[in-house]
Amino acid sequence: MFTGIIEGLGTITGAGASQKGRRIIIDADFSLAQAKVGDSIAVSGACLTAVEISDRRFKVDVSPETLKTTTLGLARVGDRVNLERALRFSDRLDGHLVSGHIDGTGKIKKIENTGNAIIISFEVPKNLARYMIQKGSVAVDGISLTINRCDSESFEISVIPHTAQITTIGFKRINELVNIETDIIGKYVERFITSPGGEPNNNMPKKNEGSGIDIQFLGKAGFLTNKF
Repeated sequence: MFTGIIEGLGTITGAGASQKGRRIIIDADFSLAQAKVGDSIAVSGACLTAVEISDRRFKVDVSPETLKTTTLGLARVGDRVNLERALRFSDRLDGHLVSGHIDGTGKIKKIENTGNAIIISFEVPKNLARYMIQKGSVAVDGISLTINRCDSESFEISVIPHTAQITTIGFKRINELVNIETDIIGKYVERFITSPGGEPNNNMPKKNEGSGIDIQFLGKAGFLTNKF
């Protein structure tokens, strides 16, 4: 589990095929002295396992599923990536709960400066946009961000100068792809109130059966933005 608060940047210094996946070598800009083989490290938001560590360099194996779902299939030597080591139970949760399991990619459609902030708009598939709400949380390349506005196919975020300086979001360009992880809580709520096929769960306790929570109740309370 991660927080979306980026520890620092790294540079991809090696990338090659490994069976049907890829092995990627990354040099971190900060010390990995406390990291060990088997630890989870989020690389631009994707949770990967360190299989070798030497000083500030570590190697990860990327599975075919991760290559298909994330931007890591397009990663090249020289690319800069956001890095975050896994959350410890003693740590403060400064961002939001981030699993490191990327839902898909989005495309940057607009970048503009407003005051001291950078406003960035992203185009995303409808199956990702459905889990986004105004003022909700989203992880973009592993960065915990707040959604300013959203609709069925896009969302907008505001980036402060500090975030732009210490993460890759500050030098992204229009039409670049980014990794997107939607808020994990929304996905669990949907799973709870629907059957595996996405239809309403008729086995869920009704309001008059004691729980007080059903689809109608959640809709009236403003928790649902889509009809199931």
